[in-house]
Amino acid sequence: MFEKFKKTEEIEQGSMLEQEKPRIEAERIAEQTTGSEIGIADLMNKRAKLEEAIDYVGLMIKNLKDKRTRLVKEIEDESVDIQNLKEKLVKVGDYIEEEGRGIRELSNKRAQVEKQADEVGALIGNLRSKLASIDSVVDGEENKVKSIKESRQKI
Repeated sequence: MFEKFKKTEEIEQGSMLEQEKPRIEAERIAEQTTGSEIGIADLMNKRAKLEEAIDYVGLMIKNLKDKRTRLVKEIEDESVDIQNLKEKLVKVGDYIEEEGRGIRELSNKRAQVEKQADEVGALIGNLRSKLASIDSVVDGEENKVKSIKESRQKI
């Protein structure tokens, strides 16, 4: 039974091989004869060029992705730098504001000292005029004493 199956199988394979040989040969001959007639070679050349173009486009896409990645990194670096600058500028602004308050306080203190200096100047002026009054009284008394002495000496 198995022999019968084997024989059937061998016959089928033999017939298949016999059928394939002419068919393969016919295809090869057809390709050679019709290949140049219908432009298979040209089509294959075009396919090769298209593959090269696709590879080139793929390379361009990779380069663009690399550039975009670099740009993203550069933008992130710039963002960090700008954030640091912003923080520094906020600190500088706080310092300027603090210095402005300090200058206003100094200006107020100077105004108070100036006011006190004006008061002291007024006191000095008052005391000077009082001293001048006392000096004139003393001079008057001195003149009276001199006149009394002179009048006694004449007597």
